[in-house]
Amino acid sequence: MKLKPPINLAWIRFTSCSGCQLMLLNCEPSLAELARIVAIRDFPLASSTLGKNTEIDIGLVEGSITTPSELERLLAFRRKVHLLVAVGACALTAGVNSLVRGERRQAMTKVYAEQGDDWNTFPPQPVAHFVKVDGQIPGCPPEPGELLNSIGTLLNGGWAGHQVMPVCMECRINENPCLLERDRAPCLGPITLAGCNARCPNLGVPCEGCRGVVAEANRDELCRLFKTAGLTDQDISHRLERFGETT
Repeated sequence: MKLKPPINLAWIRFTSCSGCQLMLLNCEPSLAELARIVAIRDFPLASSTLGKNTEIDIGLVEGSITTPSELERLLAFRRKVHLLVAVGACALTAGVNSLVRGERRQAMTKVYAEQGDDWNTFPPQPVAHFVKVDGQIPGCPPEPGELLNSIGTLLNGGWAGHQVMPVCMECRINENPCLLERDRAPCLGPITLAGCNARCPNLGVPCEGCRGVVAEANRDELCRLFKTAGLTDQDISHRLERFGETT
């Protein structure tokens, strides 16, 4: 059902770098038109307005959940939001926040010394582990156009479409040399969901897999190629774990 302006829109941030919010704010040519349609009720990087008791039409969630207080805020947010959209790799898979290996408390002490002993945290979790998620916008950070298209589609009563092919195909379309074959670089393009126009490989940088795994990904073949390129089983495992994938 098409929503009638002004649409109450809120953006809530949990454990993350705020890069997803920044990508939307970087869409300067479209912000005036967007502001004409939506009423911002919460948006940490854009407004000091807090719509604590306001019903929200579209709620955007950035970041992974890492503390009991964040979980309480998420549950309260879900109760007042009509459509909840998880934005970015941290919200979808826990992202780079989940890269800590080994004993978590030891890692916190190593980084924050004794002050970290009093912090009540748990391993970073995706938003969908706790609440219903109506839509997803992948990426680290998401593509600006994908953010605008997703919001625009929801305003008009639809669901944003997403690519179903891997980043590898976008590389071929752009006529890029294959970094995996040419340089034996650990590129995750063969199994990563497209939609970024192969942003990193276009610059000669191997795909990090931040958009998540494409459907029917051939993980076995990618592991074979990685081993041919000289990666060990541990290297491959660490590479795939970066954005939530496992071997």
